Amino acid sequence: MSAEVSMIHPLGPTTVEDWLAEEQPSDGSRLELILGYLYMTPAPGGPHQFAAGELFAVLREALREAVRTDLRALPGVAVRISTAFRTGVIPDVAVVSADINHTSFAPEDVVLAVEVWSPGNTREERDTKIAAYASARVQYLWIVELPLGKPAKFCGYSLGETGYRQDVYAANGETVKAPGPVPVTVNTAELR
Repeated sequence: MSAEVSMIHPLGPTTVEDWLAEEQPSDGSRLELILGYLYMTPAPGGPHQFAAGELFAVLREALREAVRTDLRALPGVAVRISTAFRTGVIPDVAVVSADINHTSFAPEDVVLAVEVWSPGNTREERDTKIAAYASARVQYLWIVELPLGKPAKFCGYSLGETGYRQDVYAANGETVKAPGPVPVTVNTAELR
């Protein structure tokens, strides 16, 4: 994100601190903050939760196998992407390198963010979140799409100097080696 973005889209009135003070909805919806505006996304459905749960389990096991006690996989935690640009998000899964006894995490503590897109996620929401993770310098990003009636799509990205570069893509139930802080194999057929 740059200063030009804020001039094209004036920042909304809500700060990261305001967002963190808000109660998360009791129905499982997620309240996120994008450029100073609160966005409520519906509660994730069964397929979304299943895919996120599988990825959490794969990551947790890979971290244990690599004996990386300095890293932890966490489902659905708040990440304070940018105070200046008033942005905070809740990835479906995050790998953090900080003490886990927090309700939110600074972007420099997030090593990997995992987003599971459902058919209801808009293109704008997707692009904005990817740009937010890149601007926060989150090293690895996994995106899973769950198109209706089709196999899950998996994209694994690593952060380069100018943004994310795609390291792996799978759309037909393949097993792939995903980019991350430890070796991780993802069987995309098991995400459905």
